[in-house]
Amino acid sequence: MVGELQRSVGKNIRRIRLSRGISQEALGDVVGLHRTYIGSVERGERNITLQTLEGMAELLGVPPMDLLADAGDTGPTAPPVA
Repeated sequence: MVGELQRSVGKNIRRIRLSRGISQEALGDVVGLHRTYIGSVERGERNITLQTLEGMAELLGVPPMDLLADAGDTGPTAPPVA
């Protein structure tokens, strides 16, 4: 389905970001995007580049592939940072 990957990536970013206690603003600062843009990405409304995806994954402490996984997938992800 068109846009399904985009929505899954957004859900994964949000889920992992929240589990790490990182704000949209902090995530956006690291990758050079405004917090409202991050929100749009998390809702599946906007695309991001692979370079941005890699930067987000690095900040979130997960492999980039974890952000690309099906949002319903319970595959491996890094544990929350203590």
